[in-house]
Amino acid sequence: MKANDPTIGIIGGSGLYELEGLTDVRWRRVRTPFGAPSDAYCVGRFAGRRVIFLPRHGRGHRIMPTELNFRANIWGLKALGAEWVISISAVGSMKEAIRPLDLVIPDQFFDATRRRVASFFGDGIVAHVGMAEPVCADLATALEKAARQTGAAVHRGGTYLCIEGPQFSTKAESRVYRGWGMDVIGMTNMPEAKLAREAELCYATLALATDYDVWHETHAAVSVEAVVQNLLKNVATAREVLRAVIPTLAPPRTCACGHLLENAVITSPKAFPPKTRTRLALLLDRYFPATGRRRG
Repeated sequence: MKANDPTIGIIGGSGLYELEGLTDVRWRRVRTPFGAPSDAYCVGRFAGRRVIFLPRHGRGHRIMPTELNFRANIWGLKALGAEWVISISAVGSMKEAIRPLDLVIPDQFFDATRRRVASFFGDGIVAHVGMAEPVCADLATALEKAARQTGAAVHRGGTYLCIEGPQFSTKAESRVYRGWGMDVIGMTNMPEAKLAREAELCYATLALATDYDVWHETHAAVSVEAVVQNLLKNVATAREVLRAVIPTLAPPRTCACGHLLENAVITSPKAFPPKTRTRLALLLDRYFPATGRRRG
């Protein structure tokens, strides 16, 4: 990889298992301190940009949302040089105005999962990364512009509610979530977004609305068949968006995403457990040299 080679990571959700149009394609397996990612990473070039594609559920859709190794997935993207990460995600709509087949670029997340590890840190090193603005505004703006070029209905902003799954919501749950003011519902963007922040990556989601969940009284209850049918239509649109947005992403990044760990590590370097420090070298080396002193 050349110095300053712009590298975009793409996490493909349900229905998007490969990215067409890549050249110089190689599949790279990455070993991480947190185990194996969902699959090998497809590394190639598109419109002069280096692109790293990961099928979130594995090729063939083999991994349930709760089984995803989110830490390994994000770590692998970081290790391969990604600076931007675009997450493609199928969602249910919680608002009348967000119709099936619409595109949503949320700017907030609500984590209702229960069984997922949400941080790279721990085991003797503590870091508190800000999550007030979990989405990179610059990347979201680029996504919005590209999405509108497709002619699809695009909604900028809103809250993505992440539930554990793999089951869809009951009607009672869906009505409660609507009362909370949620905009879309899915099963995969948390703790993905939290880990992307800890890895100092620009992160944004392109959410593909497939249904009205189960709250809508005049629409049929969500079914796998209906979701899959709309999913296939949305995936074609998502590919158009990616083709439009990838050429627009280039260094330098002017947002704050690339420096989120600068003041986030609370543990004194002198107290770093050696094994944990070694495991987190990818994140910590730029701020803490091998001597253990913080860089000024």
